[in-house]
Amino acid sequence: MPDPLDTVFAALADPTRRRILSMLLEDDMAVTDVAEPFEMSLAAISKHLTVLTNAGLISQEKRGRLKWCKLEPDALREATVWMQGFGLFEPV
Repeated sequence: MPDPLDTVFAALADPTRRRILSMLLEDDMAVTDVAEPFEMSLAAISKHLTVLTNAGLISQEKRGRLKWCKLEPDALREATVWMQGFGLFEPV
C-alpha cells in the first residue's frame, strides 16, 4: 500500500493536474468544464481526475446527468506540514 504522502506528491507532479487543482480553487466544476481549456480528450482528463481523486485531492459526485469535481484542501495538509519542516533550515 503506497504512502498517502507519496500518492499526493505523485499527483502533484503533473502540470495538468496542478492546473486542474488551481481551477477548482474557484468553485466546484463539471468534468466537461474542467476539460474545456485543455487540448486533450475527455478520456485523458478523466484519467487525470482519477489520479487526483485517488490521492484525495478532489472528490467527484454525480449531480443529475453531470459529474462534478470538488477540491478537497485537507488532503494537502500532510504534504504542507512535511514541506514546512524544511523551512526551518537556513541556507548555507
